[in-house]
Amino acid sequence: VFSMFVAALSFAYFANALSGSYMKSTITQLERRFDIPSYLIGIIDGSFEMGNLLVIAFVSYFGAKFHRPKIIAIGCILMSFGTFLIAMPHFIIGRYKIETSVRWSVNSTNNLSPCPASSESTRAGDRPSILPSRGCEQDSSVSMWIYVFLGNVLRGIGETPVQPLGISYIDDYAQSENAALYIGCVQTISIIGPVFGYLLGSLCAKIYVDIGYVDMETVTFTPGDARWVGAWWLGYLIAGTITLMSAVPFWFLPKSLPMPVDKHDTSCTPEHTRFIKDSPTMEHKFRPEEPANFHQMAKKFVPTLRSLLGNPVYITFLCVTIIQFNSLIGMVTYKPKYIEQHYGQSTSKANFVMGMINIPAVALGIFSGGVVMKKFKLGIMGAAKFAFGTSLLGYFLSLFFFAMGCENTNVAGITVSYTGVEGLSYQEQSLFSDCNLGCLCSRREWDPVCGENGITYVSPCLAGCTASSGSGRNMVFDNCRCVALVDTQPSNLTATLGQCPRRDSCDKIFPYFLALSVLSSFIISLGGTPGFMLLVRCIKPELKSLALGIYMLATRTLAGIPAPIYFGAIIDTTCLKWGNKMCGGRGACRIYNTSAYRIVYLGLTLGLRTVSFLLCISGFALLKRHIKREEKNAQTNGSGELESLRKEENSSIDCEQFIPALDCNSDRESHL
Repeated sequence: VFSMFVAALSFAYFANALSGSYMKSTITQLERRFDIPSYLIGIIDGSFEMGNLLVIAFVSYFGAKFHRPKIIAIGCILMSFGTFLIAMPHFIIGRYKIETSVRWSVNSTNNLSPCPASSESTRAGDRPSILPSRGCEQDSSVSMWIYVFLGNVLRGIGETPVQPLGISYIDDYAQSENAALYIGCVQTISIIGPVFGYLLGSLCAKIYVDIGYVDMETVTFTPGDARWVGAWWLGYLIAGTITLMSAVPFWFLPKSLPMPVDKHDTSCTPEHTRFIKDSPTMEHKFRPEEPANFHQMAKKFVPTLRSLLGNPVYITFLCVTIIQFNSLIGMVTYKPKYIEQHYGQSTSKANFVMGMINIPAVALGIFSGGVVMKKFKLGIMGAAKFAFGTSLLGYFLSLFFFAMGCENTNVAGITVSYTGVEGLSYQEQSLFSDCNLGCLCSRREWDPVCGENGITYVSPCLAGCTASSGSGRNMVFDNCRCVALVDTQPSNLTATLGQCPRRDSCDKIFPYFLALSVLSSFIISLGGTPGFMLLVRCIKPELKSLALGIYMLATRTLAGIPAPIYFGAIIDTTCLKWGNKMCGGRGACRIYNTSAYRIVYLGLTLGLRTVSFLLCISGFALLKRHIKREEKNAQTNGSGELESLRKEENSSIDCEQFIPALDCNSDRESHL
């Protein structure tokens, strides 16, 4: 029965990690489908942590007093319902409508001119919207992204009991020498979840959002287009079904199991997992076997909290962890989007890279860090130095990302002039030129075409094209007057659908970016286990549970929620051309300033790490003073206690090898 519980919990961890990573893989597509900026996507992404925080205290305290397997089952059901709720807008929002001039200028019987004649009164104006007002009213009736937000909140609520109740159940009913092994197995299986989550995201991104409802011959853009939206909803249905299946085994598991006979006869007891020894004169007012009412516990809470917050080493390294988590979460959340926008890769390929290359490197790094910790028996100062050294080395390697930049795509009126002179323009009026003033063009549409001169034009109309031939993706625009401003050969005045491909130099840089990304991720992950061990072993044993609770609360509240929001808001400032919603208003970004995007994304990520390193310097000084004080106290109490102190410091490594797993909830695995 116990083995069945471990297997069921592993499957639940896998399902939660899969759905959490799939959420991150769909960020770009959710932006495009709901026409929202990146900062709103950040709010949606952080809503999981919001839901988690709503009930974590209640579940952690009261959950252990009830039928834990059934509470975990209820949590899995809530997670699955939340995942289904995220997919629901697809079935009620209607078909995906894109901003395009092709639909306006071409019908099934004949090809109209992409360049309708304009009068003097509309010479510099926009072509009026041709979309029906009824569709506009339906679209504006509700903001559908709210359902995605609420679904992710529900996922966060449902995930809450899985980790604390599952781990405590294993700890209660496993033989003491096997508990860490079982927990490690559960966490190892959960790491596989993000791999499959990103691969599922890669697969669904290749499938058009309205597959089965539209004739694909009428879809005039490809997965590499900034308007492409994959079948994002399909992955949520699959993830929700898997999560629902994970709830089934828990209904058939008992509330409790026979307690192992040797539960308290192992050398790996709480007494051996502490670094700071209790004072011989210390009196514990409450022992596990002594009942204590709520009033007594409440009176004891404030002094206990004051004692914990008065530990300068704990507070310093808690601050370091929060800052580094901000850097990590913000970076990983928008890394697929960075790969798409900066290197011109499709959403599908960006997710494939994350799932098959990046996450395995991180998983290997975390495992290797634990092996190093055990093999070399690193003490508290050794763990601190190792974690700091790997983080610093990864930091220096990450600086090379600044040199792996690609130039902006040549877009007439935005990144280059119509004569081919490079220069950024944030003014929409610059989209008009003498070559297209004779056309009644809209500056709000984004329907890019690639001229024979290698320059992308925002639309066939703004390219000055007067004729077209072919249909669907094979459509070709002819007599494009704006193309002639750069290309002197009058025979090559044509343009094809879609943006021009990026320069060969950018394609050559991308493999080096991937190699450096894998190497830096592995090195930084090496310090994950020792860094967490440092946080655990700088506090007294009786404060450990409270310290871990505050640690989880702080990282989720001060990193998990805000980081995606302000990262997204800063990325939004680099947008050069915004899309437009059906009823007016700013939609999702269509093209970014590549150089500015690289600087703010990498700069913010590495800037936060720089601040954390400065705090680490003061943390090392405090830790060194702390260790000297403890050894001095031990010497005062006798040399035997000092020797015992050093032995316990080393022996605790075996018992706490998998402690980092207790903090890394299944959704957090997606941050890898």
